[in-house]
Amino acid sequence: MNASEFSIRTPALAVSLCFALTGCLVGPDFERPQTSTPDVFNRTQAALATSQAVESELSPEWWTLFNDPTLDSLEQQLTDANLDVAAASARLRQSRAEQRIAGAAEYPTLNGDASYNRERGSPNGILSLLGVPPLQSQQSAAGNTGLGVAPLPGSKGSPPYNLYQFGFDASWEIDIWGGARRGVEAATALSDASYEDRNAVLLSARAELARDYVQLRDTQALLQIAKQNLEIARNATTLTEKRVHEGVVTNLDVDNASALAESIESLIPTLESRSETTINAIGLLLAKEPHALEQMLAEPRDVPALPEQVPIGLPSELVQRRPDIRKAEAQLHAATASIGMAKADFYPRISLNGSAGFQSLQLSNLATWASGQYVLGPSISLPIFEGGRLTGTLHLREAQQQEAAILYKRTVLDAWREVDDALVVYDAEQRRRDRLKKVVSLNQNALSIAEKRYKAGAVDFLNVLNVQKQLLDAQSNLEQSKADAAANLITLCKVLGGGWESTYAKQDGLH
Repeated sequence: MNASEFSIRTPALAVSLCFALTGCLVGPDFERPQTSTPDVFNRTQAALATSQAVESELSPEWWTLFNDPTLDSLEQQLTDANLDVAAASARLRQSRAEQRIAGAAEYPTLNGDASYNRERGSPNGILSLLGVPPLQSQQSAAGNTGLGVAPLPGSKGSPPYNLYQFGFDASWEIDIWGGARRGVEAATALSDASYEDRNAVLLSARAELARDYVQLRDTQALLQIAKQNLEIARNATTLTEKRVHEGVVTNLDVDNASALAESIESLIPTLESRSETTINAIGLLLAKEPHALEQMLAEPRDVPALPEQVPIGLPSELVQRRPDIRKAEAQLHAATASIGMAKADFYPRISLNGSAGFQSLQLSNLATWASGQYVLGPSISLPIFEGGRLTGTLHLREAQQQEAAILYKRTVLDAWREVDDALVVYDAEQRRRDRLKKVVSLNQNALSIAEKRYKAGAVDFLNVLNVQKQLLDAQSNLEQSKADAAANLITLCKVLGGGWESTYAKQDGLH
C-alpha cells in the first residue's frame, strides 16, 4: 500500500471503526422488577354478601355493572369532555415531543447559510502588523483593485470590498458509548409514564363521576323518604288535633306532632340544595355549565343496584393493569437509563464535521466551481478535569434510580393493600345493608301497631313519635348504606385498575 492509498483509506477506516463502536451501551440495562402476588383475592371465597367478587376478566367498562343507562351515557361522554383528561392528554403530547427532541441527538445536523458583507480591514489594526499604512485616499473593491493585505507595504491601505458566500454546514456526534441512545430510552420511558398518568387521571375521573351519580340518586332517595315521612307526620298532627277537639288528648300531643313535622321539613331544603350542587358537580366533570344537566338528572331514581357477581380479574394482572404501578415502572426505567447517560459523559466525544459552499467577491462569480470551498474532518473531545461534576452527576443519577426502585415497591404494596381493603369493605357494607333492611321492616310494623294503639287510646302519642323517628332514621341509614355499597363497588373497580384501557387512548391518537 503506497502513501496515497493509505491517506485515502485511513479516514474510511476511522469512520468504519466509529460505526462499529456505536453498538456499545454504557450503564445498566433496565430489567422489570419482580413482584410477589399476595393471596388477597382469597377473600372472595369467604365473602358472605349477595354481590360477590369473582376471579374473571374485568371489563374496561366496569360502570355497566350497575345496568344504569343514564350512568352509561355520562361515562361515554367523559373521555372527550373532561378537562382534567384533556390537560393530561396535552401533557402526554408534550412528552411525546420531548421524546422526539431527544431522538434528534442520534442523527447528523445540516444547516444552510448565505450571507453578504461589505467589509474593510483597519489599517491601524492587524493590517498594520503586515506593513499596510493608514488609508490616504478612498479606493473601491471593484474590478482588479487590490484587497485586504494584498497591496505592498507603502500602498494606500485596504479598500472596502463585497463578500458573497453561501453553503452548508454538517456535524454528527457519533454515539459510540450510547449516551444519546440512553437519552432516547429515558425520554421514551418518561413518555410512557406520562401516558400512564393520563390513564390514571381518566380512571379517577370515571370513578368520581360514578360516585357523584350515586350520591345524587342517594340524595334524591333521601328527599323522597323525607317527604313521605313529612306526610305521615302531618297526618299524625291532624289526628292529634282531632283528638284534642274530642277531649281525648291535650295540646301537648299536637305540639309534639307539629315539632316532628317541622323537624322533618327542615331536612328538605338541605337535600334539595345537595341534589342541585351534585348535578353541577357532574356537569363540571363533563365540562358543562351549571344547570346544563338538570333536565337529564333532576327526575329522582333509585341508587343503582349491585350486580350478583363482580369480575375482578386475576391477581397476576393487577401489576400490569394499574396505571400508577405502570407509571412507577416507567419512571424507574427512565432513572436507570439516565445512569447510562451520566456514564457516557466520562468517555471521549467524537464528531464528524464538514462544511461546503461558495465564496466570491463578485456576485456574478459566486456559483462557479472556482468559488467553491470545503472543510472536512473529525474532532474529538476528552474530559480531563471537571471538578467532580461528572462523578457527582453519576452519583446523583444512581441515587435517583434507587429512590425510583423504592417508590415502585411501595406503589405495588399500596395497590395490594387497597385491593384487600376494598374487598373487605365491599362485603361488610352489603351485610350491614341487609341488616338495615330488617330494621326498616320492623320499624314499619312497629309504627303501624303504635298508630292503631294510639287511636284506641292504649298508648300516648310519645310512643308513636319515637317509633316514627326510629323509622325515619332506619330508612335514611338503609338508603345511605345502599349508596355506600355502590360507592364501595366503584372504589373496588378503581383500585383494580379498570376503566382506562388502551381502546380509549387509541381513539384519541395517544397510544
